[in-house]
Amino acid sequence: MSEKANIADMKFEAALAELESIVAKMESGNVDLENSIAIYERGEQLKKHCESLLKQAEARIEKITLSSDGQPTGTQPLDVE
Repeated sequence: MSEKANIADMKFEAALAELESIVAKMESGNVDLENSIAIYERGEQLKKHCESLLKQAEARIEKITLSSDGQPTGTQPLDVE
């Protein structure tokens, strides 16, 4: 995906793939200082976007509650902590 893509419009998978690409570039050590700063800043934006999308997904997930005999009784919000 192009680095000029609007982050707010990106799906999680695309944002994560670009973030992984940025990490690989920075770890290679073959990026000049000015470009390193620019891609680091974009990486930070991508990281925040991915975290936001994950939080939204967690908020939508519910777990099924079961009675003592294993029958579904309803749902409740997923407690991830």
